[in-house]
Amino acid sequence: MEKRVVITGMALASPLGSTVKSAFERLQVLENCIEREAVLDEYENLYTRLSSRVQGFKQPEYFTRKTTRTMGPVSVMAVTTAIEALEQAGLTDNPIIKSGQTGVSYGSSSGSLDAVFDFYSMQINKKVKDLNSGSYIKMMPQTTAVNLSLYFQTHGRLVNSSTACTSGSLGIGSAYELIKNGVQTVMIAGGGEEFHPSQVGVFDTLYATSTKNDTPKLTPSPFDRDRDGLVIGEGAGTLILEDYEFAKSRGAKIIAEIIGYANNTDGTHITNPNAETMAIVMKEALKNANLSPSDIGYINAHGTGTKGGDIAESKATQEVFGSNIPISSIKSYTGHTLGACGAIEAIMSIEMMHNNLFAPTLNLKNIDENCGELDYITETPRKIDTEIIVSNNFAFGGVNTSLIIKRV
Repeated sequence: MEKRVVITGMALASPLGSTVKSAFERLQVLENCIEREAVLDEYENLYTRLSSRVQGFKQPEYFTRKTTRTMGPVSVMAVTTAIEALEQAGLTDNPIIKSGQTGVSYGSSSGSLDAVFDFYSMQINKKVKDLNSGSYIKMMPQTTAVNLSLYFQTHGRLVNSSTACTSGSLGIGSAYELIKNGVQTVMIAGGGEEFHPSQVGVFDTLYATSTKNDTPKLTPSPFDRDRDGLVIGEGAGTLILEDYEFAKSRGAKIIAEIIGYANNTDGTHITNPNAETMAIVMKEALKNANLSPSDIGYINAHGTGTKGGDIAESKATQEVFGSNIPISSIKSYTGHTLGACGAIEAIMSIEMMHNNLFAPTLNLKNIDENCGELDYITETPRKIDTEIIVSNNFAFGGVNTSLIIKRV
């Protein structure tokens, strides 16, 4: 018998703020978090000088050097937000965490990149002076997942959802499937990313970054005909998922319920988005939730502000949902937080649903005529009373995800 899957804890570190309350309040200011990044001025042949950094985040004072010796910044954010999310869920001291019934499903686009350069120095200098016992653990792509498991001493399933821009959403979706199918009772799920100039360089070499360096508040501008690219951000988002019956038995406060999920791959090009497979993943999520498109009240778009991505996503969305369901992009506020975006955006979408108030896409002045015909929320927040929302994310490698979340 399939289980119902509910969310009982949420926490984040984001450019909007590092509590769910402060981030939602900042979202309502209707101003993005993009700033000129002085660090990027050090690099020649780099076109963008913009970033979106985490605000208000503090590492717990009780973290010792031993605690963090295997953690880079992304793992510190992942563990810290998980501590907060478990506290909200009322599971901090619950024996189920160490029982084998709790697992971890978490990822980031990469590990901590400064640790990678420690290995690089070994190759260049032929010395191992910069390496230590934690260097590889910080560097490896599964660093967030294993550090979470180590810190909380979980013994259940571990999923490394390091799939670039879908790391957070795939982490949540995989956790949902493990609970739904009775494999695990509780899951710590989400994704994170730390800012690093080399990540900016990846997108800059593809001419995918915004160069509005002197007007950071005017970018990114998803779905706008005058958009000029994305802005790299950072952060982490952690959700605690549980079997509904277990949550109910212990009197937990249920935040929302995940009722549908799908994941697929393009299989066509490693960076160019594929509208056909994007549409398929949305249809499969609806099928998984046993819903029709008209049941959905809001769609959180991946909405990066790149031409190819915006056009493919919007056309796929129109094919599946038609033109009447409100849609907007959180990335117009936070920039692209890469491995964290799926989790941060799911959290913000849930908060918007709880408050019946959905943020517009910033800087969307002139909708690109090549994009799909959709009900884009622009300029001012939209009051919408809905019980069901969709959050979509799409990644390099052709990895597509669609989550469907219900208000409880």
